[in-house]
Amino acid sequence: MADITSEGSPDHRTASGAQSPAGDEGRRSPSADLIACIELFYFAYRGFTCDPDTILEQYGFGRAHHRVLHFVHRNPGLKVAELLEILKITKQSLARVLKQLVDEGFIIQKAGNEDRRERRLYLSAKGSRLTDKLTQIQAKRIEGALAELAQGADVVARDFLFAMIAEKDRRQVETLIRGQRGGLPADESDCNP
Repeated sequence: MADITSEGSPDHRTASGAQSPAGDEGRRSPSADLIACIELFYFAYRGFTCDPDTILEQYGFGRAHHRVLHFVHRNPGLKVAELLEILKITKQSLARVLKQLVDEGFIIQKAGNEDRRERRLYLSAKGSRLTDKLTQIQAKRIEGALAELAQGADVVARDFLFAMIAEKDRRQVETLIRGQRGGLPADESDCNP
Protein backbone atom coordinates (compact mmCIF):
# COMPACT_ATOMS: atom_id res chain seq x y z
CA MET A 1 0.00 0.00 0.00
CA ALA A 2 1.24 3.47 -0.77
CA ASP A 3 2.35 5.44 2.26
CA ILE A 4 -0.33 8.08 2.77
CA THR A 5 1.08 9.32 6.05
CA SER A 6 3.90 11.82 6.38
CA GLU A 7 6.19 9.28 8.00
CA GLY A 8 6.08 5.68 9.20
CA SER A 9 6.30 4.81 12.87
CA PRO A 10 8.96 2.47 14.24
CA ASP A 11 7.81 -0.71 15.94
CA HIS A 12 8.57 0.69 19.39
CA ARG A 13 6.24 3.65 18.91
CA THR A 14 2.46 3.81 18.93
CA ALA A 15 0.55 4.98 15.88
CA SER A 16 0.61 8.54 17.28
CA GLY A 17 4.41 8.45 17.54
CA ALA A 18 4.49 8.34 21.34
CA GLN A 19 6.65 5.82 23.14
CA SER A 20 4.82 2.65 24.11
CA PRO A 21 3.94 2.46 27.81
CA ALA A 22 6.28 0.40 29.97
CA GLY A 23 5.48 -3.29 29.84
CA ASP A 24 4.11 -3.15 26.27
CA GLU A 25 7.39 -4.19 24.67
CA GLY A 26 5.99 -7.69 24.00
CA ARG A 27 3.15 -6.28 21.90
CA ARG A 28 3.97 -4.72 18.59
CA SER A 29 1.92 -1.70 17.60
CA PRO A 30 0.34 -1.77 14.17
CA SER A 31 2.36 0.08 11.55
CA ALA A 32 1.28 3.49 10.31
CA ASP A 33 0.28 1.84 7.03
CA LEU A 34 -2.06 -0.57 8.85
CA ILE A 35 -3.54 2.27 10.91
CA ALA A 36 -4.07 4.17 7.64
CA CYS A 37 -5.84 1.09 6.20
CA ILE A 38 -8.13 1.00 9.23
CA GLU A 39 -8.97 4.65 8.80
CA LEU A 40 -9.48 4.26 5.04
CA PHE A 41 -11.83 1.37 5.77
CA TYR A 42 -13.91 3.58 8.09
CA PHE A 43 -14.01 6.43 5.56
CA ALA A 44 -14.82 4.07 2.67
CA TYR A 45 -17.67 2.57 4.69
CA ARG A 46 -18.94 6.05 5.49
CA GLY A 47 -18.91 6.88 1.79
CA PHE A 48 -20.52 3.56 0.87
CA THR A 49 -23.41 4.09 3.29
CA CYS A 50 -23.97 7.87 3.16
CA ASP A 51 -26.18 8.00 0.04
CA PRO A 52 -28.35 5.03 1.07
CA ASP A 53 -28.62 6.48 4.60
CA THR A 54 -30.10 9.69 3.16
CA ILE A 55 -32.71 7.72 1.20
CA LEU A 56 -33.49 5.40 4.12
CA GLU A 57 -34.06 8.38 6.45
CA GLN A 58 -36.98 9.47 4.23
CA TYR A 59 -38.73 6.23 5.23
CA GLY A 60 -37.69 6.29 8.88
CA PHE A 61 -35.34 3.36 8.19
CA GLY A 62 -31.72 2.73 9.09
CA ARG A 63 -28.91 0.44 8.04
CA ALA A 64 -30.50 -2.60 9.69
CA HIS A 65 -33.55 -2.16 7.44
CA HIS A 66 -31.22 -1.86 4.46
CA ARG A 67 -29.42 -5.11 5.30
CA VAL A 68 -32.72 -6.98 5.72
CA LEU A 69 -34.03 -5.63 2.41
CA HIS A 70 -30.78 -6.51 0.65
CA PHE A 71 -30.60 -10.12 1.79
CA VAL A 72 -34.30 -10.81 1.29
CA HIS A 73 -34.03 -9.30 -2.20
CA ARG A 74 -31.04 -11.51 -3.04
CA ASN A 75 -32.66 -14.60 -1.47
CA PRO A 76 -36.43 -14.62 -2.05
CA GLY A 77 -38.13 -17.07 0.30
CA LEU A 78 -35.41 -16.70 2.92
CA LYS A 79 -36.44 -18.12 6.30
CA VAL A 80 -36.34 -15.80 9.29
CA ALA A 81 -33.90 -18.22 10.97
CA GLU A 82 -31.59 -18.02 7.93
CA LEU A 83 -31.72 -14.23 7.99
CA LEU A 84 -30.77 -14.24 11.67
CA GLU A 85 -27.76 -16.42 10.82
CA ILE A 86 -26.68 -14.12 7.97
CA LEU A 87 -27.01 -10.91 9.97
CA LYS A 88 -25.70 -12.33 13.26
CA ILE A 89 -28.23 -10.34 15.27
CA THR A 90 -30.72 -11.25 17.98
CA LYS A 91 -34.32 -12.24 17.30
CA GLN A 92 -35.39 -9.15 19.22
CA SER A 93 -33.34 -6.81 17.00
CA LEU A 94 -34.63 -8.42 13.83
CA ALA A 95 -38.23 -8.51 15.06
CA ARG A 96 -38.42 -4.74 15.43
CA VAL A 97 -36.94 -4.04 11.99
CA LEU A 98 -38.88 -6.81 10.25
CA LYS A 99 -42.18 -5.72 11.81
CA GLN A 100 -41.72 -2.21 10.47
CA LEU A 101 -40.81 -3.47 6.97
CA VAL A 102 -43.84 -5.83 6.95
CA ASP A 103 -46.25 -3.26 8.44
CA GLU A 104 -45.21 -0.66 5.84
CA GLY A 105 -45.54 -3.12 2.95
CA PHE A 106 -41.88 -3.54 1.95
CA ILE A 107 -41.66 -7.23 2.91
CA ILE A 108 -44.21 -10.00 2.63
CA GLN A 109 -44.16 -12.97 5.02
CA LYS A 110 -45.54 -16.31 3.90
CA ALA A 111 -45.81 -19.61 5.73
CA GLY A 112 -43.50 -22.38 4.53
CA ASN A 113 -44.91 -25.09 2.25
CA GLU A 114 -43.74 -28.03 4.36
CA ASP A 115 -43.74 -26.38 7.77
CA ARG A 116 -46.55 -23.83 8.18
CA ARG A 117 -44.82 -22.38 11.28
CA GLU A 118 -41.88 -21.37 9.15
CA ARG A 119 -41.87 -17.75 7.98
CA ARG A 120 -40.53 -17.13 4.48
CA LEU A 121 -39.64 -13.59 3.45
CA TYR A 122 -40.17 -11.89 0.09
CA LEU A 123 -39.95 -8.31 -1.08
CA SER A 124 -43.09 -6.60 -2.29
CA ALA A 125 -42.94 -4.50 -5.47
CA LYS A 126 -42.47 -1.47 -3.21
CA GLY A 127 -39.61 -3.22 -1.37
CA SER A 128 -37.98 -4.23 -4.65
CA ARG A 129 -38.07 -0.66 -5.96
CA LEU A 130 -36.42 0.72 -2.82
CA THR A 131 -33.82 -2.03 -2.70
CA ASP A 132 -32.98 -1.60 -6.39
CA LYS A 133 -32.53 2.14 -5.84
CA LEU A 134 -30.18 1.56 -2.88
CA THR A 135 -28.22 -1.14 -4.74
CA GLN A 136 -27.79 1.04 -7.83
CA ILE A 137 -26.39 3.88 -5.74
CA GLN A 138 -23.87 1.61 -4.03
CA ALA A 139 -22.96 -0.20 -7.25
CA LYS A 140 -22.29 3.15 -8.91
CA ARG A 141 -19.92 4.12 -6.09
CA ILE A 142 -18.02 0.83 -6.31
CA GLU A 143 -17.91 0.98 -10.10
CA GLY A 144 -16.53 4.53 -9.95
CA ALA A 145 -13.85 3.58 -7.45
CA LEU A 146 -12.78 0.52 -9.47
CA ALA A 147 -12.65 2.62 -12.65
CA GLU A 148 -9.92 4.73 -11.02
CA LEU A 149 -7.75 1.66 -10.45
CA ALA A 150 -5.73 -0.61 -12.70
CA GLN A 151 -7.36 -3.38 -14.69
CA GLY A 152 -7.99 -6.42 -12.50
CA ALA A 153 -8.45 -4.33 -9.35
CA ASP A 154 -11.98 -5.67 -8.99
CA VAL A 155 -10.61 -9.19 -8.45
CA VAL A 156 -8.06 -7.92 -5.93
CA ALA A 157 -10.76 -5.94 -4.11
CA ARG A 158 -13.07 -8.97 -3.88
CA ASP A 159 -10.17 -11.16 -2.72
CA PHE A 160 -9.29 -8.60 -0.05
CA LEU A 161 -12.87 -8.32 1.18
CA PHE A 162 -13.23 -12.10 1.25
CA ALA A 163 -9.98 -12.40 3.23
CA MET A 164 -11.36 -9.89 5.77
CA ILE A 165 -14.17 -12.33 6.63
CA ALA A 166 -13.45 -14.61 9.58
CA GLU A 167 -12.19 -17.92 8.23
CA LYS A 168 -14.94 -19.85 10.02
CA ASP A 169 -17.59 -17.79 8.15
CA ARG A 170 -16.08 -17.85 4.65
CA ARG A 171 -17.78 -20.99 3.40
CA GLN A 172 -21.18 -19.71 4.52
CA VAL A 173 -20.57 -16.35 2.85
CA GLU A 174 -19.35 -17.92 -0.37
CA THR A 175 -22.37 -20.23 -0.42
CA LEU A 176 -24.67 -17.27 0.19
CA ILE A 177 -23.08 -15.18 -2.55
CA ARG A 178 -23.30 -18.09 -4.98
CA GLY A 179 -26.73 -19.14 -3.69
CA GLN A 180 -29.34 -20.52 -6.02
CA ARG A 181 -31.75 -17.80 -4.98
CA GLY A 182 -29.66 -15.13 -6.69
CA GLY A 183 -25.92 -14.81 -6.49
CA LEU A 184 -22.89 -15.07 -8.69
CA PRO A 185 -23.11 -17.51 -11.57
CA ALA A 186 -21.61 -20.90 -10.67
CA ASP A 187 -18.69 -20.39 -13.06
CA GLU A 188 -17.50 -17.17 -11.39
CA SER A 189 -14.50 -17.77 -9.15
CA ASP A 190 -13.70 -14.25 -8.04
CA CYS A 191 -14.89 -14.67 -4.45
CA ASN A 192 -12.68 -17.64 -3.76
CA PRO A 193 -9.09 -16.45 -3.41
